[in-house]
Amino acid sequence: MVLVGCDTGAEGSHPDASVDASPTDVQLLDAAGDCDGSPNDAFVDAATRDPLEQPFATTSIWNMPIGSAAQYVAANIATATGTTLETDGDVIVLTPTAPSLDVYINTADWNPTLSRCAVEGALIWSAPIPTSFVVPDPMQATPNAGLAVLLSDNRTIKQTQPFARCTASQPATSHYTFPDQDLYGPGMLGAHGGSGLSAIGGTLRLGELRPNVAPPRHALKLELYAHVDYYNDGAQADCYRWPAVTCDGYFDQSTSSLEYGGANPALRPGSLLALPTNVTIASLGLTTQPAQQLAWTLQNYGAYLVDDTAWSATAICAEQGVNGNFTDQFKSDWGFTIDTGGTTGAFATDMAKIIAALSVVDDNTATSIGGGGTPLQPLAPEITP
Repeated sequence: MVLVGCDTGAEGSHPDASVDASPTDVQLLDAAGDCDGSPNDAFVDAATRDPLEQPFATTSIWNMPIGSAAQYVAANIATATGTTLETDGDVIVLTPTAPSLDVYINTADWNPTLSRCAVEGALIWSAPIPTSFVVPDPMQATPNAGLAVLLSDNRTIKQTQPFARCTASQPATSHYTFPDQDLYGPGMLGAHGGSGLSAIGGTLRLGELRPNVAPPRHALKLELYAHVDYYNDGAQADCYRWPAVTCDGYFDQSTSSLEYGGANPALRPGSLLALPTNVTIASLGLTTQPAQQLAWTLQNYGAYLVDDTAWSATAICAEQGVNGNFTDQFKSDWGFTIDTGGTTGAFATDMAKIIAALSVVDDNTATSIGGGGTPLQPLAPEITP
């Protein structure tokens, strides 16, 4: 998406309106002379798309808007008591001319007492990753750390999880691998092990959710506390739904504190969440601009459930990459962190309102992505190799 200019017209709508902005609009100056996120902000079309900024086909699940035929079922997400919102960093490396880096097996996985740094096993594969790029050992934090890396052919994306590269100029480590994806294809699958969905599609990227910029115009990725939210009837086939291809291995382990414990059959890994069109964003009473932008995106594109937060929190997937971290950009832009660090504060309150209002698009299928009917937003521009 490219910012191309400003005007004071009313062609499109601000996130506070419901579903009427045009597809490649960019937020512009309002009549007061600023791009401040107010309801008077205008938009202008920019009909280009950089596949490195917004990858995959126009009809990919990550790029398709919600449809007019969407059938909404209340999600009834439990109110988070730990933190209202945190980020799960997707490690995104799109540097196909960088030197090749070897990635070896390490089996620390999500054990908070073990290190992900040491090479423990065989070579998984090699991929172009800058020599100076480091993903430190998280130890007790145990993030999902899915890696999506673009190969030198400029279209193959390899993915693995959980990725670490503790020291510059040294090998990297990971454990699990996932099917290769084509940068120009559907891009559905990847290194979110709790669903089998992509570690790059749906991610909040650098350059998004910023002042004076239009809201993200693609589906997002969320994660809930599976122990209270994700449905479990004991059947493996029912622990996820399309487009997910799996769920967590502990979903029905009665001896695990993480066993899925939700009672809503619609709410599982793979579920597409959205703000129903009969909910006006203005009615939510949001006071922070990034929350207003996220609400617009969640109403027009929605968010897929891709993993388990493993505690009472909601997570949103955001870029951690060679060009910087989304979390740093957000704090610099807005003066507060996207990780709410609890349940109080204006942004946390806004996000709690949004999460409570989310529904599941229950008729989201391979033949009716977003619920089918007329898309609420025109489709993203095509991209070609």
